[in-house]
Amino acid sequence: MEQTTCFHCGDDCNAAIILYDEKNFCCNGCKTVYEIFSENDLTCYYDLQASPGAIPKEIQGKYDFLSQDNIIEKLTEFNDGNTQIATLYIPHIHCSSCIWILENLNKLNPNISSSQVNFGKKNIRVTYNPEKTSLKDVVLLLSTIGYEPYISLDDFKTGQQNVNRSLIYKLGIAGFAFGNVMFLSFPEYFQVGEFWLEQYKHLFRWLMFVFSLPVVFYSGADYFISAYKGLRSKLLNIDVPIALGIAVLFLRSTAEIIFDLGSGFFDSLTGLVFFLLLGKFFQQKTYSFLSFERDYKSYFPIAVTIISSEGIETPIQVYDIKKGDRLLIRNEELIPVDGILINGKARIDYSFVTGESETVSKISGDKLFAGGKQTSGVIEMEAIKSVEQSYLTQLWSNDVFSKNKDDGFTTLTNKISKKFTIAVLSIAVIATTFWLFVDASKAMNVFTAVLIIACPCAIALSAPFTFGNLLRIFGKLKFYVKNASVIEQLASINTIIFDKTGTITSNKKSTATYDGLALNPSEEILLKNTLRGSNHPLSRTLYDILDEHNIISLNHFEEHLGKGIEATHNDNHIKIGSASFVGAGETSILNTQVHISTNNEYKGKYTFYNSYRKGLSKLFNKLKKQYDLVILSGDNEGEFENLKKLLPSKTKLIFNQKPDDKLDYIKYHQTEGAKILMIGDGLNDAGALAQSNVGIALSENVNVFSPACDAILDASKFNQLDKFISASKSAIKIIKWSFVLSFVYNIIGLYFAVTGQLAPVIAAILMPLSSISIVIFTTIATNLLGRKLE
Repeated sequence: MEQTTCFHCGDDCNAAIILYDEKNFCCNGCKTVYEIFSENDLTCYYDLQASPGAIPKEIQGKYDFLSQDNIIEKLTEFNDGNTQIATLYIPHIHCSSCIWILENLNKLNPNISSSQVNFGKKNIRVTYNPEKTSLKDVVLLLSTIGYEPYISLDDFKTGQQNVNRSLIYKLGIAGFAFGNVMFLSFPEYFQVGEFWLEQYKHLFRWLMFVFSLPVVFYSGADYFISAYKGLRSKLLNIDVPIALGIAVLFLRSTAEIIFDLGSGFFDSLTGLVFFLLLGKFFQQKTYSFLSFERDYKSYFPIAVTIISSEGIETPIQVYDIKKGDRLLIRNEELIPVDGILINGKARIDYSFVTGESETVSKISGDKLFAGGKQTSGVIEMEAIKSVEQSYLTQLWSNDVFSKNKDDGFTTLTNKISKKFTIAVLSIAVIATTFWLFVDASKAMNVFTAVLIIACPCAIALSAPFTFGNLLRIFGKLKFYVKNASVIEQLASINTIIFDKTGTITSNKKSTATYDGLALNPSEEILLKNTLRGSNHPLSRTLYDILDEHNIISLNHFEEHLGKGIEATHNDNHIKIGSASFVGAGETSILNTQVHISTNNEYKGKYTFYNSYRKGLSKLFNKLKKQYDLVILSGDNEGEFENLKKLLPSKTKLIFNQKPDDKLDYIKYHQTEGAKILMIGDGLNDAGALAQSNVGIALSENVNVFSPACDAILDASKFNQLDKFISASKSAIKIIKWSFVLSFVYNIIGLYFAVTGQLAPVIAAILMPLSSISIVIFTTIATNLLGRKLE
């Protein structure tokens, strides 16, 4: 009797076939989901994958608890009244159709503004308007279409603790079957006479067949699924030769015992799958270790100012914040933890979290959420929790802010794997054809051994393990890189652009002298408090130099990027910045200057004597041998002569550059073929950092954070920049050497396989060992690289 499968979920309909729109469904749930998608023009879901959905479960009343405010607060990571964000764990995510429909939830519910899927972690980050829909509505919608979230009430987590142990189960079954098949094969190995031939030969062979069934159809199923999906998409992935090898071994072995031609290769078959899964388990464990290192040790070297009970302001690392600490958040600073606003006028930009650029006003007593950016002067807040260790990493890596930068080397790896797979299949067919004419008994052994021994897994593993380990090493050395592709880009740069103030200069050692009219006490207080709200390096330097004054709340504060700052308190108005900004006449410029005017009356100027970072000249002299060097500064030409003496002769010095000018400069030179590394302070340079091939934000003692940057470098490690770039280049060499090792191994293995000297079980043992050897080689090589860096 012909079985009918459900159009939505792919299960057998059995007797209960529901016909709708000329399509068969197994239940009303699947039919309902299809109707929902049809009504909302989302039937493209089925074009991406045949039968991609799951049967929706009965959910009536199941999620009533999600109406309780205390539970909603625990499950949402962001909630300001107008926007809520929740990350939900969806165990059923398994294919491209799942991703497509889950990222189009806004078409099913217009009050959902965005939904992003993390396929690797099987979770979805949903942003919605809580005034028009609710977390319960979102969860019910997901459940209705067959993607029910996993929510644990014990710890209010959304499924992170629900570990997928399927690989362990598959490995266990394959290992159990492999061991038993080996025991049952002993009479064959030792060629036992009458006992084997007369009584138990057929029983043992059929037992081996039975043991192989769960190995092929359960433990090895992922290889067949992956190969099928690849071929359907007209792609030759690395699982194609593996699936072919498993299929050939099973079919040939089954044919041998049915027609009593021999005992087959069930030992080789079960051993192959077991060792393949063992290699995958080892790979998964190593990835988990690298991920753990990344999440919990790669803290950003960003500081925030903490105010003591005596009113003393001290910068501390963000991960030292404790519940109850009083924090000072300046203009353009990131709020690192959830807290309560105590003092000041808050206008918070939550675009880093929500993707919406509209700022929201908050008053004293309101709750502020981590990830918001203060945009209107200085505020004080009390922390109500400590920094979640992986939260900033999650915020930084948010795909909303990622820029499509070339990923050439990863593509090269994929190309090599594809060509390698084609070559392996060709060699297997040619060698098998040859042996069919020479010695047909060896032909199938040769075909299987070639497919197994020459799998390009080792090639595919070398890049992620090398880059992954280097990410961990860089993090320990206070160089925090967003992802592996950044290391690759860093290795290919040919031009390095530096901002000046706060990047090649140190804020801590600079001095300044004042020339002009004396400020009265109220003007001095206003000056101090205006500077207190700004994160610009010159503002920070001047704030630290001036004597302490009373802290006041400003009526108005505004920062004009690349120009200056202005503020108002009662009837007094102050402007601090460039000569043109404050309304002063241009004067001959010898040094960096900050001008001041109060109530539209020019008062005077502070002249800065910059202190350059330790090892600056030595660093530039090392870099000049391989790179074009540029200083791109928003300041005037006051430091031109000093920099000319300090830096190599070929260094370009360009001044008076506004933020847009810097971006345009980078964009133009990229069209000329330049691969640009931009290093800035993350404040005025956000656009330039985003436009460059690699953008590095330098962090000293301020909490300025830019998702546009690709890496964050602790200011204390600035003079080691050349070593980090050199290490990135060495990482590429390590990958290329691992390619060579893999190639050599495959050539040797293929020789023995093609000549019929390699049994498939031996090939199955050698294959995962080759993958493990590549991982060990890359790990040792990158660790040695790390020691050189230290």
